[in-house]
Amino acid sequence: MRSTAPAVLLACLALGACAHVRPADTAMPAAFEGAKGGPDRVPPGSIDLDRWWLSFNDPQLTQLVDQTLARNPDARSAAARLTEARANRLESLTHYLPQGDASGGSKRTDTHQLAGTVFNFPGFSSSGVSDASQAGLNVSWEVDVFGRFLATRKAVNGDLAAARFDYEGARASLAANVADSYFQARGLAIQLADARESQRIEQELYDTATKRAQLGLAATSDADRVAGDLAQAKAQAEGLEAQLQVERRTLLILAGRIVEPTSHVTVDASVGALPPVPDSLPSDLLKRRPDVREASAKVAAASGRKQTDILAFLPTADWTPGLAWQKQSQPGFSVTAQSVINGFSITQPIFSIPRLLTELKAQDARTEQAVIAYEKAVQTAFADSESALVNLDADRKRVALLTDGEARASRGYKAIKLGYDRGLNDLQTTLSAEQSWRATRAQLTAAQVQAARRTIQVYKALGGGWPAERFTTDKQAR
Repeated sequence: MRSTAPAVLLACLALGACAHVRPADTAMPAAFEGAKGGPDRVPPGSIDLDRWWLSFNDPQLTQLVDQTLARNPDARSAAARLTEARANRLESLTHYLPQGDASGGSKRTDTHQLAGTVFNFPGFSSSGVSDASQAGLNVSWEVDVFGRFLATRKAVNGDLAAARFDYEGARASLAANVADSYFQARGLAIQLADARESQRIEQELYDTATKRAQLGLAATSDADRVAGDLAQAKAQAEGLEAQLQVERRTLLILAGRIVEPTSHVTVDASVGALPPVPDSLPSDLLKRRPDVREASAKVAAASGRKQTDILAFLPTADWTPGLAWQKQSQPGFSVTAQSVINGFSITQPIFSIPRLLTELKAQDARTEQAVIAYEKAVQTAFADSESALVNLDADRKRVALLTDGEARASRGYKAIKLGYDRGLNDLQTTLSAEQSWRATRAQLTAAQVQAARRTIQVYKALGGGWPAERFTTDKQAR
């Protein structure tokens, strides 16, 4: 044991010097700079972020999300990866249980001497039948004196937690993708309805211009001019109808209903009332965002592997008990034996220490990378959340302004159109009013859809879409 003392001393020094893992810098501002406490914000906990899509009160959206989470290939692949991670964890931990296999066998040899001198002594015969049978149980168990099992468990628990958070992160992203596609479809339905309304208006203007030309009250070129706008409105409606069908098919594919016709997805030509979003503190992201929790779990896993590499410098003790039974029989000879084996060995790294130091240095670098990745995930989460909140506030204000502007533009057009029908206004004035109304209406639709999509982004950015309370905390994972 004296010869191993310097190596053990070196290992202890390495253990003390390298066991520390740098704490991650997760400092964030005390609050988001977006508007706080407005009419579109509710206190934390007022909305079930685990299933935020229920706040839209849309049964079809809820059905599509639930079907997607159950049937989508991405969700099922993530579930399979989680199952694999559970199996890998058990495989790693069972290494510290007693290892061994039972063995047995039997052999019979029938020898016929063809030539030469015949020998027939007990235990050795040149001819005859010989039988040999054996059975044994060989066991090897690493006696964990220095806590290798605990270090390994910390690493594999971190891997399992990361896989779990990846699974829920994938589901959260799918829910957001379905809702985003759903509101894009509703936006297209609104645009299609607007295009058909424009087509109806242009048809009315065309009919009026034609009638006035026939009565000699206007030039025939007025009808030709309106005919061009009418053709554009018809073409736009055809294009929007095709886009809406494509978006419906996208929803069916996400929900695992690819064989169904697109008519099975009913899309209303309205966005509907948008639900409020909860006031939230930036620090809540550390316990709600799946990607942040996944990055934290990977730090725990890297830390456990670092501890395992450090413990590799210390001696390894193996206990090797076993049982054996043998029986041999030959002409004139037979023996049966039973053995009980009780072995013990200690292995102390000596010449492999340089290699172990190199591996430890590499793992130390990987651990630092995991810490940096965690810090980046926290920063990204804060940036995503604040950006989504600030933009959502701006979108809601834009919707309010455009709603008022669209109503006034509509009233203005209807008044001018009435004057045109009575011969009080010319075609140019009427078309300008109609185009202004149409442009404001299109901007309003785009703003409403953007606000709905931004609401989804806020829910996702705040860590919505997965049941955070069902999982271990970062402290427990580590």
